[in-house]
Amino acid sequence: MNAKTQRSGVSEKANAGASQRYAATKIKYTDEPLGKTQVVTDFLPSPSELAFREEGVKVTLALSKKSIEFFKNEASKHHTQYQRMIRRLLDSYVDAQALTLRSSGTRQKRRAP
Repeated sequence: MNAKTQRSGVSEKANAGASQRYAATKIKYTDEPLGKTQVVTDFLPSPSELAFREEGVKVTLALSKKSIEFFKNEASKHHTQYQRMIRRLLDSYVDAQALTLRSSGTRQKRRAP
């Protein structure tokens, strides 16, 4: 047993069947026409945009029990953290409001603290 299979707990014998199955499947390439193709604009963010992380500020916030239960249930369905979902929801709201304010030409009034 090599080091990799020893760590994973899978025997080489079990892995041999899988590797033979994939090795036996050959891809056939042909010179057939592709049909009508269309070039799409690059919509993916750049690596620097993916690596960018906004500065976070820790806050203490009291939310209703039903809100927390909702976000925890949804987060578990989508394999993410409920706090991240809440943060993204708030960020989306702020972005939408900023667009609305810019497009309407109105300025936000400052409230007294």
